[in-house]
Amino acid sequence: QLVESGGGLVQPGGSLRLSCGASQVTTPYIARGWFRQAPGKGREGVACISSSGRINYLDSVKDRFTISRDNGKNTVDLQMNNLEPEDSGVYYCAASTYCSAQISAAQYPFWGQGTQVTVSS
Repeated sequence: QLVESGGGLVQPGGSLRLSCGASQVTTPYIARGWFRQAPGKGREGVACISSSGRINYLDSVKDRFTISRDNGKNTVDLQMNNLEPEDSGVYYCAASTYCSAQISAAQYPFWGQGTQVTVSS
């Protein structure tokens, strides 16, 4: 089970930190990904991190978002800086066996319920 927290309303240029906690999601589903879905759009892979720390990002967030993990606490965080209105949506944490350069929802069998991020003035 994956549980996200940390969403909310923020002004453009602001920051948010999302956190994903996991229970009963074990080996081999150790890789974690963050996805987002805006109204009327498909689910988009934002960032992922493997058990060894290999990281991939969506190009549009590469210089603004940072994914990190604490293996001892079994948590994965997404630090989001310089947020833009286009970053708005429901953000989901997901678990997979690997983190690939193409962060595809089809690779992730386990999902959290999502947390809303709204970037607006």
